[in-house]
Amino acid sequence: MKKLIIMSAASIFCLASTSTFAAQPQNGCDIKKQKIEQQLEYAKTHGNHNRVNGLERALDNVNSYCTPESLYRDSQKDVAEKTEKVKEREAELLEEKQKGDDRKKIAKREAKLTEAQDELKEAQAELKAHKDAL
Repeated sequence: MKKLIIMSAASIFCLASTSTFAAQPQNGCDIKKQKIEQQLEYAKTHGNHNRVNGLERALDNVNSYCTPESLYRDSQKDVAEKTEKVKEREAELLEEKQKGDDRKKIAKREAKLTEAQDELKEAQAELKAHKDAL
C-alpha cells in the first residue's frame, strides 16, 4: 500500500512537472535536466543515497557543460557506434546463414539485427533533433 501511494505521488509529480514544462519550448539540455531531476526526486523518495549522489553529480555536469553543440557531438558519436553495431550484427547473421545449421540461431541473429537497426533509427532521429536545435 505504501509503495502504491509513493508511486502515485511520483506519477502525479511527473505529470505536473511535464505539463508545466510543456508550455515552454525546451532544448535538449533542459530535457536532459528535467529527466535527471525526476530520477533524483524518485531516488530521494526511496532513500537511495548512492543514486542521489550520482544524480546530483550528473545534474551539476549538465548545468556546467551541456550545450546544444555538445549534445549534437554526443549524438554523432552515438550514431557512429550504433552503425558499427548494425554492421557487426549483419556480419554475425551472414556467418550464421552460411553455416546453415540451426534455424533458431539464425532467427536469434535476425532479432538482434532488427533491434540494432531500431536503436540506430532512434539515434539518427535524436541526431536530427539536435542538429535542428543548432
